[in-house]
Amino acid sequence: MTGSAPGPSTAFAGRNTIERLARFGFCARGAVYCVVGVLAVLAAVGAGGKAGDSENALRFVLLGPLGPWIVGLIALGLWGFAAWRLVEAVTDADRRGTSPKGLMVRGAHLVSAGIYAGLGLTAASLALGLGLQSDGDGLQDWTAWLLAKPFGRFAVALIGLGVAGGGVGFLVKAVRGDVTERLALDAARQAWAEPVGRFGYAARGIAFLIIGGFVVVAAWYQASSEVKGLSGAFQALRAQPYGRILLAIVAAGHVACGAFGLIQARYRRIDAPDIDQADDAVARAVRPTG
Repeated sequence: MTGSAPGPSTAFAGRNTIERLARFGFCARGAVYCVVGVLAVLAAVGAGGKAGDSENALRFVLLGPLGPWIVGLIALGLWGFAAWRLVEAVTDADRRGTSPKGLMVRGAHLVSAGIYAGLGLTAASLALGLGLQSDGDGLQDWTAWLLAKPFGRFAVALIGLGVAGGGVGFLVKAVRGDVTERLALDAARQAWAEPVGRFGYAARGIAFLIIGGFVVVAAWYQASSEVKGLSGAFQALRAQPYGRILLAIVAAGHVACGAFGLIQARYRRIDAPDIDQADDAVARAVRPTG
């Protein structure tokens, strides 16, 4: 008989596959942020290290024992995380709904899917020995391209405001949000997981505010050279009064962000659809209309 629906065991296996991808992805993302944060902390206290971004962290890991293999595994994990974010956005696996807030969160997940897919590509390129030489700042390249378009200046400004708004959202969640609402934790585990999550969200919020500010300044002066990523945010903190202390705190927050990612990898509730349902939803979302 053709066209029959998959049986319960097949659907369960599909859900397990997506869940494993998601957990592997949370683990890979968490590991990257841990390395980013540790290197920035070391830079802040003058013990070596470099206050850089995720690509810098991947390059550091690449130089260690079994570096290409580890970076290759991270690449697979980041692609798994990107796939989970896409599933979240398209199928509403987390039941965010279609309210304005829910659609904004799902839209942010869609953007996140693209970002982590790109970072996974960078990691794979490094692991295979294809990306050992940087060919420029991609953020500045994209900003220059957009500034050259009609109304590009306004588009860049809106993007900058959006990034800064995301930073405000992280800070609000760090102070008032329930950062463990989607984690299956008992009271003892929640007692230490919650402050780790709040510290991590606060650090990411500060970084996003600074990065968004750079983008808005680039729009104001119509100069893509003003755009800086996470490494630029770290440098801006270091340049302030008591900059070493500020950098150390925010860098430690990124370690906490990474640690919270590892906690999510273990304890997050993941209500994944089966693979066939996810494939159908993604296909409907990307199918051209008209």
